Amino acid sequence: MTQASAIVQIDNSRIVVTEWRFAPGAETGWHRHEYDYVVVPLMDGELLLKDKAGDSVSALAAGKSYFREAGVEHNVINAGAGEFAFVEIQMKR
Repeated sequence: MTQASAIVQIDNSRIVVTEWRFAPGAETGWHRHEYDYVVVPLMDGELLLKDKAGDSVSALAAGKSYFREAGVEHNVINAGAGEFAFVEIQMKR
């Protein structure tokens, strides 16, 4: 397993902002989101999402954000042939 790179840019009492970078095939590893969060893709690409319900592929477009509520458990894998990156904003409140 190739690990995705996570760089925390901000971590204070209200939010955590992390830049995630994935080489082809890189993954986050299984994790559970403790907070509501927004993902902002920095480029176009496809992510393979593995969760309890099974596998799905999401096509993401640069700048097209999405929101998820706390409690999501999954492993995120770069399904594309090139690098992929996004910024994740977790809301602690």
